[in-house]
Amino acid sequence: MLSRVLRVPAVYAVTGIMLLPIVWMVGTSLKPPIEYVSTSVDLLPDAVTLQHYRRLIEDDILGKVMNSLIVALGATALALGAGFPAAYALVRLELPRRLDMAFLLFVLVIKLAPPLVLAIPLYQVLRTLALLDTLAGLILVYQVYALPFAIWMLIGFVRDVPQSYEEAARIDGASLLQRLVTVVLPLMMPGLVATAVFLVILCWNEFAYALLFIQTPSKFTLPTYIATLITEDETFWGRLAAIGFLASLPILALVGVVQKGLTRGFAGGLK
Repeated sequence: MLSRVLRVPAVYAVTGIMLLPIVWMVGTSLKPPIEYVSTSVDLLPDAVTLQHYRRLIEDDILGKVMNSLIVALGATALALGAGFPAAYALVRLELPRRLDMAFLLFVLVIKLAPPLVLAIPLYQVLRTLALLDTLAGLILVYQVYALPFAIWMLIGFVRDVPQSYEEAARIDGASLLQRLVTVVLPLMMPGLVATAVFLVILCWNEFAYALLFIQTPSKFTLPTYIATLITEDETFWGRLAAIGFLASLPILALVGVVQKGLTRGFAGGLK
């Protein structure tokens, strides 16, 4: 009984602590500059202003959001499309064990490599393909992070698919492609959803390659645009808070839409 009585206040306290940075960010985005540079600490503004949001609209913030969405969703789709066959091959095909481990080790090394180590070869590749300063080039470059992550996550979900289901489909005359489409993919759907959410977040927040390979302001993603608000002379705290709040909304909406599948994916999703 005591644990039940204490549980509710504890939940409210933890929720309040988690919401505090969001409330502070929204409050700062609504404050005039004179308030957020003062020494007093107030969560809510004394005088509400929308000037920071108006400046973002003048800077074509919606275009930056669309660029980030195009790159994040495109890179996620490409990583899932290439990562699923790779994960399936590593789990189901009888590859030599040393080759299996060598490939996984190679993928892990690429994932952990600092961005600048691969910047020069990637620049050469994009220049050869005429994809410099394009969103398509950015989608391709993001595979350095997204594809290894997708392979590592999907391997566990492929292993959870009972091999007996595929054997039954094979006895019924299903080809490999038919087994993948009708058996493996439906059973892996919660895992695919969970992987896709993490990939979208990973690509949405990527900054280094977007800064290196995009020069046209109209093609900036949100992280590169946010970097322009921090200068040697001034930091635009109001606009930073406003864009931080706006940038979190698409991710929160995505997680809210796929929450059920995401939860099943974390729990295994297969019975």
